[in-house]
Amino acid sequence: MDNFLILERLDRLERLLIANKEVLTFEETCDYTGISRSYLYKLTAAGTVPHSKPNGKLIFFERKKIVRWLHQNERKPIREIEVIAEPVR
Repeated sequence: MDNFLILERLDRLERLLIANKEVLTFEETCDYTGISRSYLYKLTAAGTVPHSKPNGKLIFFERKKIVRWLHQNERKPIREIEVIAEPVR
């Protein structure tokens, strides 16, 4: 098997493992969300993203809260807005 295919498969398996964890580390949260390390650090420092620091040093994220946070400020497609706005006859 080609090295590239092996690495690609390992990457997919790692993502599956992360997706099934309840609590994520800082690195896992970066991988899970696609957010860069520096931006995630800025978000945690500003208190924008839900996280915990049980010992005051390491940062942890609850996967369900991260998913809710990612879905906030949802934008509806124009067609859906048009359907809602159509007058009832």
